[in-house]
Amino acid sequence: MVATLDLTALGLLVVLLAATAPLGRACPQRCDCAPQQRAVSCQRRRLTAVPEGIPTETRVLDLSRNRLRWMESGDLAPYPLLEELDLSENTIATLEPNAFAGLRSLRVLRLRANQLRLVPAGAFLGLANLTVLDLSENHIVILLDYTFQDLRSLHLLEVGDNDLVYISHKAFVGLLGLQDLRIERCNLTSISGQSLSYLRNLVTLRLRYLNVAALEDQNFRKLSSLRGLEIDNWPSLEYVSPLSFQGLNLSWLSITNTNLSSVPSASFRNLAHLTSLNLSYNPISTIEPWAFRELLRLKELHLVGSGLLSVEPHALGGLRQLRMLNLSGNELVTLEERAFHSVNSLETLRVDGNPLACDCRLLWILQRRKTLNFDSRVPVCAGPAEVHGTTLASFSDSALFDHFTCQKPRIRNRRLQQVTAREGQPVSFACRAEGDPAPTIVWISPQRRRITVKSGGRMSVLPGGTLEIRFAQLTDSGTYICIASNAGGNDTYFATLTVKSHPLDYGLVANRSFYTADLNDTSLNGTRVFLKFTLDLTTILVSTAMGCITFLGVVLFCFLLLFVWSRGRGQRKNNFTVEYSFRKTETNTTGGTQGGTRKFNMKMI
Repeated sequence: MVATLDLTALGLLVVLLAATAPLGRACPQRCDCAPQQRAVSCQRRRLTAVPEGIPTETRVLDLSRNRLRWMESGDLAPYPLLEELDLSENTIATLEPNAFAGLRSLRVLRLRANQLRLVPAGAFLGLANLTVLDLSENHIVILLDYTFQDLRSLHLLEVGDNDLVYISHKAFVGLLGLQDLRIERCNLTSISGQSLSYLRNLVTLRLRYLNVAALEDQNFRKLSSLRGLEIDNWPSLEYVSPLSFQGLNLSWLSITNTNLSSVPSASFRNLAHLTSLNLSYNPISTIEPWAFRELLRLKELHLVGSGLLSVEPHALGGLRQLRMLNLSGNELVTLEERAFHSVNSLETLRVDGNPLACDCRLLWILQRRKTLNFDSRVPVCAGPAEVHGTTLASFSDSALFDHFTCQKPRIRNRRLQQVTAREGQPVSFACRAEGDPAPTIVWISPQRRRITVKSGGRMSVLPGGTLEIRFAQLTDSGTYICIASNAGGNDTYFATLTVKSHPLDYGLVANRSFYTADLNDTSLNGTRVFLKFTLDLTTILVSTAMGCITFLGVVLFCFLLLFVWSRGRGQRKNNFTVEYSFRKTETNTTGGTQGGTRKFNMKMI
């Protein structure tokens, strides 16, 4: 009976072993095998070389977190069916050419977190079916020409967290199928448009944690298939060229955590198909009018945590299809309806985390509060005091017009200002207004130029509303219009300026000349000498004309003299005799007179 049971148990054991070992040979002693998936895991086994005994049918091999120092040609040759190989977190410092020769079925290769400093050309020779390559977290300094030329099926390439300082112009030659490229945490200071130009089928490009200060013209030229571009954590980026995105057909663009101080409106003119834009965490304090006018198809706009202070009227002009607007975590006091092209298309609005003043400027939000999606973050009133801390969704319909009201601006002291000034003199016009909320002051010049607090040049508006002209010119003459406006309406005021010219004065001023030779001599001590020469325009013109006539006369005389001389030359008229008759003098002592004719010769040289 015991013998029968032993035979039965032995038979069961044989059956189990046959079922669990379809790979044809035993699993390596220091590894774990999953026969059903044909996978072998030798992770974290302190291996210094590829272990022996791995079944030849293995398709997934994990050798990560060991102590492998190099990969030589032939190390993996016994496993031609490998489809995924993970060599991450070893100490591999060298990849020899043909290191992965024979692995024609390999699709995924991970070399993350090793000690690679250089990837030689030919290291990936024969990997025609590779689709994913991870070289991140190494110490690669340069990507050489033709490094990836054999990887024509590669879709995803990660080279981030390296010491990259330069990418050769032909480093990406051969990557005809690459769709996703990630370059991050490197020492690159510029992006080479020529290097990227070989990635004709690239769909997504992610450039993160780089020290690039500017995006130059056509950095991404020839990337006609690119649909998504991420630029993140470039602390030195301050300038985006208007032609940076020329030739692109992007669907989404993200420029976050940079040093851009304004919306790069000029660079958007080539992005007519953009639907999503993220400019969060940039020091953009104001969205200027028509900042996104070129983005006619934009549906999502994110500008989070940027210290945004104001969204100007018509700032979102042109965005007819805008559905989602995220302005959370800023310093906005209000968001007026006139900032939008139309609020009818808006579905989701995020303005939480802003010190909002609940007055008539937010009435349009309250009227749509039941249909507008706040993404579970309903904004809260920061003022006035009686509604502080109240969410916008909690107001009843009857309370809307009790709290959300505004007072139309009224300009104080409407006394007519008519100023006459000389050229070069400073001029100012006062315009003070009151209202709730505090109105903004804008001046319109006679040339229809809009002058605000932010205007530069000779004319600007002081914080109190006063127009200041630092140096008056003749062209400044005319009528100036002051416009005080808020959400409740506007008020206007007019002022006139006449600028007169003055004659040209040339003065010589000697200020208080003191003499120390004789302290008792006070004849000139403490005096001021002023010598003034006044010349009007007529005097200057006459003097100039006389000088020109004199000069032209001299020139004409010289030409005439030369002409006469040239005509007589060669005709023996160079010598001629001049007779000169002397006047008779008084009678001498002999009773005769002196006088007569004398001759002398002249010769023209």
